[in-house]
Amino acid sequence: MSFELLSEPIRKFIRDKGWEELRPIQTAAIAKILASDDNFILASRTASGKTEAAFLPILSKVDFNESGVQVLYISPLIALINDQFYRVGELCKNLDVDVVKWHGEANKTVKDKLLKNPKGIVLITPESLEAMFANKPFNVKQLFSNLKYVVIDEIHSFIGTDRGIQLKSILSRLQQVNSKSFSIVGLSATIGDYDEAKKFTGDESKTKVLLDRTAKEINVIFKYFKSKNTDLPLELLKDLYTETKDNKVLIFPNNRGRVEEVAVKLRKISALVKGHSNYFSHHSSVDREVREYVEYFAKNNNRQNFCISCTSTLELGIDIGAVDEVVQIDATHSIASLIQRVGRSGRKEGKSSNLYLYATNEWSLLQSIACWLLYKEGFIEPPLKNEKPYDILVHQALSITKGYSGIKLTVLISQLRENSAFKGIELFEIEEILNHLIEIDFLEKLQQEVIIGVEGEMVVNSREFYSVFKTEENFKVVNAGNKIGEVPFSPQIIEDENILLSAKIWKIKFVDHKAKKIEVIPTRDGKKPMFFGNGGAIHPRIREKMFDILYSKTDYDFLDKPSSDEIEILRKGFLVFNIKDLQSDRPLLAIEKNIQLFTFTGTRINRTIQLLLNIAGIKNTLDDSSSSFNIEVSKQKLISKWSSVSLPLANIDSHISNLLKTNPALLDFSKWGVYLPKNYKVKLIKDKYFDIEQTGQLLTSIKLIENE
Repeated sequence: MSFELLSEPIRKFIRDKGWEELRPIQTAAIAKILASDDNFILASRTASGKTEAAFLPILSKVDFNESGVQVLYISPLIALINDQFYRVGELCKNLDVDVVKWHGEANKTVKDKLLKNPKGIVLITPESLEAMFANKPFNVKQLFSNLKYVVIDEIHSFIGTDRGIQLKSILSRLQQVNSKSFSIVGLSATIGDYDEAKKFTGDESKTKVLLDRTAKEINVIFKYFKSKNTDLPLELLKDLYTETKDNKVLIFPNNRGRVEEVAVKLRKISALVKGHSNYFSHHSSVDREVREYVEYFAKNNNRQNFCISCTSTLELGIDIGAVDEVVQIDATHSIASLIQRVGRSGRKEGKSSNLYLYATNEWSLLQSIACWLLYKEGFIEPPLKNEKPYDILVHQALSITKGYSGIKLTVLISQLRENSAFKGIELFEIEEILNHLIEIDFLEKLQQEVIIGVEGEMVVNSREFYSVFKTEENFKVVNAGNKIGEVPFSPQIIEDENILLSAKIWKIKFVDHKAKKIEVIPTRDGKKPMFFGNGGAIHPRIREKMFDILYSKTDYDFLDKPSSDEIEILRKGFLVFNIKDLQSDRPLLAIEKNIQLFTFTGTRINRTIQLLLNIAGIKNTLDDSSSSFNIEVSKQKLISKWSSVSLPLANIDSHISNLLKTNPALLDFSKWGVYLPKNYKVKLIKDKYFDIEQTGQLLTSIKLIENE
């Protein structure tokens, strides 16, 4: 039935492709999108045909003879745009519809041609749209004033993030320049809160979710190899080599340094036993051309096996063809991330997904099991709600002002007020923030107008202005004129030191500090490079599930023997506490002078508890991986102060303000927060870094249970 609703050129495309039937999400989307101008969120598992589910009906419905770009596709990654460019282009081959990539690396001639005659479909990132709004707002109007559809790929990667608020603001600004209201279609495999996804479109009441719950079978095996230092155990690497050598595999360690360690060491093992040499690394610090070669090799090579060690750069939907297995090394910081990764294998119809999960310490093993069990129960973390994104308001205020080359202050205020991204921010708050930007010379007031101020010029004219996330200051790594990638400067970057990058080992020959360039030559042995960056915040439900597992008697059939043994050791260790209520009881371990308090709660709540302990004069160190505090005062002092530890929550702003004075790095999570007035910096930290409300609830119910 849905097939008959499509236009003839699209039906011909499907016939030529030899598709026997449409996928469930495609059938639903075709019927709904063709019948209504509502916004839709299409949610179904990885490789279920979501791109086609959006574009088959849109291409059938939209009149591409109308002037202006008709469809805008927004992606979180340039690599995903390059990938989808061919896919969407193929869908359009029976139609006379131009498809254009628009990002920093795209062809300028093609862009110029589009500006002269705007039409068809444009594929773009939020940052490229931001740059167009700030530098060439007339291009925005010329290209996008007659848009019919905006398709947002991997929408879950935007929801609840600063980048998502920026995109929401850009969509609101796009609606302002549009002659009529356009519709939004969001695509995602993993969404933890469908109401938040609906709000993201700016019009919740006009947004429907189409959800395909068809699950794919996942075969999972957990393996445990205890790590004695910061390197991976040799036994783990040997086992990993054996498990992956005869397959096409993606391996996800949790940071770039580990990615390089895995790629180089597996390649070495393979060379020793005369195995294949197709071991690659893929992350943001590997040169783009090298990354593209790795993607091309994986996608176009059917016969040879390969192993790509990667970060989240390959977590999202870039098509790299058939993958047999996915390996995760140590716990991911979120269930959503784990599920995206698992979905990279078994993409062909009828094939199951295969996941190997290696853990190198007991807490990582416990967290991995908790994530897996919660996923099986149907839980995915909801995105962080940010009703008052003051820092992104600063960025958007500067962008709008730059785009207008001067704007009436009242008009700027009203544009920010009407922007759906800033609905939760009050008028007086907008005025106070803009007045502060005038005070610090980021904006300059000329009678009724504001223009970019002297201090603001430096910021808005930087290439870094268009993004709301921080980028590292990197040194280019070059061998014989060929760029290999980039690494951040660290004490390790000295001549004659060896580093790993792009799955190879290099000796540093020369460091040019002025040009930020490192000359290297190949060598035989080296260390993984130091990359900076923190893991994500863990959701309280994951920690609660970890606690639950410790007091459960269930044996899990997906654990190997060392994993089962390790869980039993952990469980025995916690038998010394007489825990009656997993909701309120929390273990307090006191062995002589060593005192350890286990909270089994989320990262943001743990940070808040640490702040409260510090205010109470209870010296402590937080180990978030085990969700525990090592307490450096006597047990009696802790217990006597415990009932009053939450009292400062009533006046927490002044405490955060004092903390910010001594530790300005507290705001490092926000690129634009540093330009806010002091009281708004405090509000931002309170909302995003800490979790005041949940901490208050936990501390009123918590009971410390001492070991017997």
